[in-house]
Amino acid sequence: MGISIEQFNQMKERVGGGKRAPKPALEPGARKAAAAHQVILGVDPSLRGTGYGVIRMAKPYPQTLTHGTITCPAAWEHSRCLVRIAQVLREVIKQHHPTVCVIEGLFFAQNLQTALTMGEARGAALAAIGESGMEIYELAPRKVKQAIVGYGAAQKLAVAKMVQRMLHLSELPAADAADALALALTHAQENGRYSFNTPKRI
Repeated sequence: MGISIEQFNQMKERVGGGKRAPKPALEPGARKAAAAHQVILGVDPSLRGTGYGVIRMAKPYPQTLTHGTITCPAAWEHSRCLVRIAQVLREVIKQHHPTVCVIEGLFFAQNLQTALTMGEARGAALAAIGESGMEIYELAPRKVKQAIVGYGAAQKLAVAKMVQRMLHLSELPAADAADALALALTHAQENGRYSFNTPKRI
C-alpha cells in the first residue's frame, strides 16, 4: 500500500518523538561570512572631525589596532577636508587591512546645510573605503548606543567610557574615535549573536 509524502513525514516525526531538528539561527554560508571578518573598521564621518577605529576579533576581548580623529581646521575649504578624510582612511586601510567597514548611518538634521556637509564627508569616506573592495555596512547612531550602553539616547561621554571598558584601553578615547570604535564593536556583537537582524549593506 502506497503512502503520501505527508504521511511519511508524519511517521518520521512519531518515530523521532514528535520533535523536529532545530533550525540554525543563520544559514551556514552567512555564518561563514560573519566569522571571516576578523578585522573591522568603524567610521564616524564629519567634515571637521571624522572618527575612525580598527579592532581585531580576539579572546577574551577584541584587540584595538588603531583609533583616532581626522581633524580639519575651520579655515580649510570643504574640498581640502574631503581630500584629507580620504587620504587618512586609505592609509589606515593599507596598514591594517580590514575586511569590513561599519559607517554611521544618516540621521535627521534640522539644518539642511549641516545635512549636506555631513553628506559630503560621508561620501569622501565611502569613496576611499569602497576602493578597497571591502564590505560596507551602516548602523544607526541610536542602535549603536543601545548596543554599547544599553540606552539609545546615551551621551557621547557614556559611549566613550563603555568603549574604554570593553576594549580595556588605558585612556579614554576621543569622542569621535570612540563612536567609530563603538560602531565596530556593535558589528562584532551582531555577528556573534547570529541574529536575523542583518545590518544594511551599502
